[in-house]
Amino acid sequence: MAISAHAASWFVPFVLPICFYVAFTDLAQMKITNKAVLALGAVFLVLGPFVLPTFEDYLWGLGHFAIVLVLGIILNAAGAMGAGDAKFLSFAAPYVALGDLYLLLIMFCAVLIAAFVTHRAARASPLRRLAPDWESWAQKKKFPMGLALGPALALYLCLGALNGA
Repeated sequence: MAISAHAASWFVPFVLPICFYVAFTDLAQMKITNKAVLALGAVFLVLGPFVLPTFEDYLWGLGHFAIVLVLGIILNAAGAMGAGDAKFLSFAAPYVALGDLYLLLIMFCAVLIAAFVTHRAARASPLRRLAPDWESWAQKKKFPMGLALGPALALYLCLGALNGA
């Protein structure tokens, strides 16, 4: 199963602002807020039954949420990922069709590299003066993963809306 163009095009207008909010708050505060991930979950809960091809797809999406939540909790407890990142991934999981997982991982790797290089370059440039109080500038070892996670989900859904299954 891959995401249908119909479902993705319904999700895009609601999910894109949340994805960009996640990227912004992680840059500014090094936090992915609960209200952002809860909004992401609410969009899926409300729209999912109406826009996904079958109710079975909707239930699989909820199953993806549960599986990724458990994995995220384990990775967070092991210190491999932040709690906000784990929450975002679990609430983003229902939007991703299992058949698209490989494609999404490739896209995420590309977005992650681009986000990392852009963040580090902006931090070292005069652009930093545009937002001098951003917490992510001060971090030497940590990176605001929301800067990659949000845009990766946004890109996936936009490509799904354009190309579909």
